Amino acid sequence: MKILVCIKQVPGTTAVEVDPETGVLRRSGVPGKMNPYDLYAIELALQLRERFGGHVEALTMGPPQAQAVLREAIYMGADGGCLLTDQAFAGADVLATVKALRSACQCIGAFDLIVCGKQTTDGDTAQVGQELAELLGIPHVTNVIAVNQVTQDKVILQADIGDTLFTLEATLPCLLCVDGGINTPRLPSYRRIFDRGTADLPVLTLSDLADSDPTHYGLKGSPTQVERIFPPLKNDDRRRFTGTGQQLAQTLYDVLVEEKFLEVNHG
Repeated sequence: MKILVCIKQVPGTTAVEVDPETGVLRRSGVPGKMNPYDLYAIELALQLRERFGGHVEALTMGPPQAQAVLREAIYMGADGGCLLTDQAFAGADVLATVKALRSACQCIGAFDLIVCGKQTTDGDTAQVGQELAELLGIPHVTNVIAVNQVTQDKVILQADIGDTLFTLEATLPCLLCVDGGINTPRLPSYRRIFDRGTADLPVLTLSDLADSDPTHYGLKGSPTQVERIFPPLKNDDRRRFTGTGQQLAQTLYDVLVEEKFLEVNHG
């Protein structure tokens, strides 16, 4: 069984600037990390390979430094990884991102199963996996919390849909979006780090894709445009009060009146 895991490098800090012109996160110089939900996706793929055999490949789209998350996936146990990178992909919304991933999947080859994390911690749309499956024309299941069985032509799994657990069958090839808590991701193996090293991994660019029209990707290929995006304002004001319980109660009352949260009726 051939399994593809779609992963993403996300900012490793919340102190990320936003380009006021494009509304796109400024990722240059910002430390990155593996999207947390993607760790569950990798672990599931590795467990399925251990149970049913096969090959696990990781795919990510991002700048050249995103190779770091591919190496992390390989150090965890993936057989290989591929980076999709090109300036033409920058600033992509969900649809433009999915179009690029779809083209990359077609370049890499056929897969029996594609596994994605439920969502990313930067965009937080929770839409990429589903749209990728739609463009590839394959079934997909979201909120997957367990995979019970994989046969030659189908996968039997459990999905958590709010207050209900469903046991479902999906025909292969298909795409699964896994939820947190489906497993406990393993740590990267020191032996694999030593054996695999930091050699460059396969790279796909715009010119490698069957559809190499730059207007289909990135900002140019994004039908949704950000009207305005900005970091939340920080309010670090603090007031500290001391005293007995009665004194603190009176102080709190006085503050609420002062800030007009309470209205005093003197009549």
